[in-house]
Amino acid sequence: MSDYQAMQAQLVSEIATAADLGALEALRVAALGKTGSVSALLKTLGGMTPDERQAKGPQIHALREAVTEAIAARKAALEAAALDAKLAAERLDMTLPAEAAPQGSVHPVSQVMDELAEIFADMGFAVATGPEIEDDWHNFTALNIPETHPARAMHDTFYFPSQMNDAEGRSMLLRTHTSPVQIRTMMREAPPIRIIAPGRVYRSDSDATHTPMFHQIEGLVIDRGIHLGHLKYTLETFLKAYFERDDIVLRLRPSYFPFTEPSAEVDVGYAQEKGRRIVGGDGDDAGHAWMELLGSGMVHRRVIANCGLDPDEWQGFAFGVGVDRLAMLKYGMDDLRAFFDGDLRWLAHYGFGALSVPTLSGGISA
Repeated sequence: MSDYQAMQAQLVSEIATAADLGALEALRVAALGKTGSVSALLKTLGGMTPDERQAKGPQIHALREAVTEAIAARKAALEAAALDAKLAAERLDMTLPAEAAPQGSVHPVSQVMDELAEIFADMGFAVATGPEIEDDWHNFTALNIPETHPARAMHDTFYFPSQMNDAEGRSMLLRTHTSPVQIRTMMREAPPIRIIAPGRVYRSDSDATHTPMFHQIEGLVIDRGIHLGHLKYTLETFLKAYFERDDIVLRLRPSYFPFTEPSAEVDVGYAQEKGRRIVGGDGDDAGHAWMELLGSGMVHRRVIANCGLDPDEWQGFAFGVGVDRLAMLKYGMDDLRAFFDGDLRWLAHYGFGALSVPTLSGGISA
């Protein structure tokens, strides 16, 4: 056995019996460190003759590789033994509560949209959607809104530049209500029709109770023999389910909308409690008052005809209400602008858990 082989056997033996990672590291430094025994042998190669280097070089490199492999193997074994010992000594109490993890929340508008969809689905309404970028025919003309109506003015409606007009030359705009969805549905589907049309709408308005973009839900029923009694019953059933109160009292006041005839503003009774409006009760009773909540009416004959239906055969009613306003009234918010600020503190306070899915059986606002 050569000197190099004897040195290798001794070093490998010492490495194999190293008691811990600290002792192993000391052996590594003693052998392979800058001043280690194996490193010293490697430095002698430069001063050897070519014949000596050819004879001794492979043996010295073999020594270094053997020591390196022995150290790696012993280190893996010691680390595995240390982990086994740690796992054997540690215990995890599965009965302890888990640490709280950051959680998101469902925005009140999304929650109310789900509540409304649940209520109207139980009443047999389907959900209909349409584009937010509309042409003025679907948004205004088909709805019997005259050319001179203030709603068509630039200060009320967001229009796109004239070079973006559609192929028929019609002006394009951000829809001012979800009523175009009603038009598209009547033109696409054969009656009877019973839909709600929720979505974002846009108007040039901004204050504590108005924003340029807000959320609206409209309802439409087209069938034979439809009258105002059906409209009032539908609205009463909807509002009682939404506010989860049986004492909802409605007052229908004559009004004017181009797309309905007759038209009615719908008021609800409410009381002021601790600075907050609580919907419920008769507005004519002591301590109560009336509050305008939504607009409604019987679909105008011209609107029905514009959609290719015979107004002598088909009648219907429609209504519309702001989703943000409904959320404010039910959940006690007083500034609409906070809905769109993205303040996490506000969302943490007014938001809903991901599992708070509204159901009629479990409670709409559960």
